Amino acid sequence: MEKLGRTLVPDYLKDLKVYQAGKPIDEVAREKGLTKISKLASNENPLGPSPYAIKEMTGGLWELHRYPDMHAYQLKKSLCELYNLKPGNIILGNGSEGIMAYIARAFLQPGDEVLTCDNTFIGFYILARSVGANLKKVPLTSDYRFDVEALAESITEKTKAIYIANPNNPTGTYITKKEFDYLMKYVPDHVIVLLDEAYFEFAQHCDDYPDSMDYRYDNVITLRTFSKAYGLSGIRVGYGFAHDDLISNLSKVKLPFEPNLIGQLGARGALKDTPHLNRTLKNNVKRYNETFEFLEKHNFKPIKSITNFITYKTGSIEASEWMYENLLNEGVIIRPLKANEMPDYVRVSLGNKEEMQHYFEAMEKILPKYNELFGRA
Repeated sequence: MEKLGRTLVPDYLKDLKVYQAGKPIDEVAREKGLTKISKLASNENPLGPSPYAIKEMTGGLWELHRYPDMHAYQLKKSLCELYNLKPGNIILGNGSEGIMAYIARAFLQPGDEVLTCDNTFIGFYILARSVGANLKKVPLTSDYRFDVEALAESITEKTKAIYIANPNNPTGTYITKKEFDYLMKYVPDHVIVLLDEAYFEFAQHCDDYPDSMDYRYDNVITLRTFSKAYGLSGIRVGYGFAHDDLISNLSKVKLPFEPNLIGQLGARGALKDTPHLNRTLKNNVKRYNETFEFLEKHNFKPIKSITNFITYKTGSIEASEWMYENLLNEGVIIRPLKANEMPDYVRVSLGNKEEMQHYFEAMEKILPKYNELFGRA
């Protein structure tokens, strides 16, 4: 599509690949004719949403003819009380990805350099490239963590932003307080650091985890979400913390009335239900230990994770695709990691007890053929 010698679509958008989500349950049911399906592909909360959240959202249905509070006063108030912040330090969006989009729109321009690591959240790669930024990536460490020394060495005058997923998706690993302190010594004040803490609730028990709320750097933006531990993926509510100057500029490019009415109510309800969050974390620990042990028993090498998923090596892209397709035939949906440039790995989310039993049984069924095809003893 060209007009007056100019291309309608910018060059940096032409080759951009669309984000691919985990395969939906309904789609598998239609394709495979199955009724028992366990979705272990998208790191969702297997216990579902909090009853408090459901109650709040249900009550709000009678107000759907009204626009939501554009400033989300009540939800921000709850977050302020929980994290000892002021409303001016908080921005809300359509999931944490929505806030990433605001950051890209507000602070990045074509040609700006964005620094991050390989094998991290591909949604951020897409957003950075969508505004014409140059994505500069360094490898992960040998134990699958963000390499803070390599990041520090890679900062140049062109660097505008640094993205760190902590814990990282899809590896489940994290950088420590010591490593974060080291990196920040080398980050100039004009460089924005995006700390994506989507899995914060699963990591906060680690003594050496650098909870960004323990820091007050003016150039750090923290991203968190209600989609994972709080079980509200379907209503898409994310939140960000930062210096009020950064927040005020992000607000200039933010869509009005986001999150929507139901999203605001559900998030407020979820924050009230600490027992539900604790049950979620308790289930996660049990399922993690069982799944890690299962994978080691069957001679896989799972990456140690502090999240609600485990990534493990298959050995080849063919092995990953075979495992994905054959588990799909058994009604188990996992996540191949070709898009994350880890084609010889797959990721399994930690479900409830029944879902993980389904996964174990399906794996036991396909492993003899898998081992035969891919030369495993």
